[in-house]
Amino acid sequence: MSDRTIIVKGMGNVRVNPDLIIITMNLTSTRFDYSQALERSAIKLESLRTALISIGYEGKSLKTLDFKIKAEYDSYKDSTGNWKQKFTGYSCSHDLKLEFDFDMRRLDETLNAISSSVSPSDLQISFSVKDKNAVQTDLLESAVSNATDKAIILAKASGVTLGAIRHIDYSWSELRLYSNTLYEKKEFLECRHASLEIEPEEIEAKDTVTMIWEIQ
Repeated sequence: MSDRTIIVKGMGNVRVNPDLIIITMNLTSTRFDYSQALERSAIKLESLRTALISIGYEGKSLKTLDFKIKAEYDSYKDSTGNWKQKFTGYSCSHDLKLEFDFDMRRLDETLNAISSSVSPSDLQISFSVKDKNAVQTDLLESAVSNATDKAIILAKASGVTLGAIRHIDYSWSELRLYSNTLYEKKEFLECRHASLEIEPEEIEAKDTVTMIWEIQ
């Protein structure tokens, strides 16, 4: 086998239109009593789930990302000027996610249902793609094609001929397949009772692959 090789890094680039809307939100309840904090959190969650079911979602469509309950304290200075902490209650925090096909009228309807049932302490709307594996495949094909084109040009310019592929090096990493268009709680509060006119930016993904060819 020849020791003469050429090493080329190829870059893949794919642009796709979002076809998935993702709403993430946080519901927070604070009560002095632990059991009351849990109960209030459950009431809020059930109110939200009922509102979503009323517009056609399944109950299991609303997913829990994180749930925690912690004791809250306020800091204050006592009569001698020393800092103290005073227990103020238990804070119950519930991070939730709702995904559905890209449809702006459906987004309007969903936001109105959310606002009529609960007041999230945090809400964000993002845009992604459903078939992430297909994007990954297109990206790798693009990267290999780019590396091959470069190798052919380099070989021709150098007066050599490409031989067999000796090695392909690829370090897989999870792709961030989200549009740069984001809507957070402020925008939600401003437009929840009006029709949204949003055209999200295309999702752009990049990746690289390194290939080694024999040269003759």
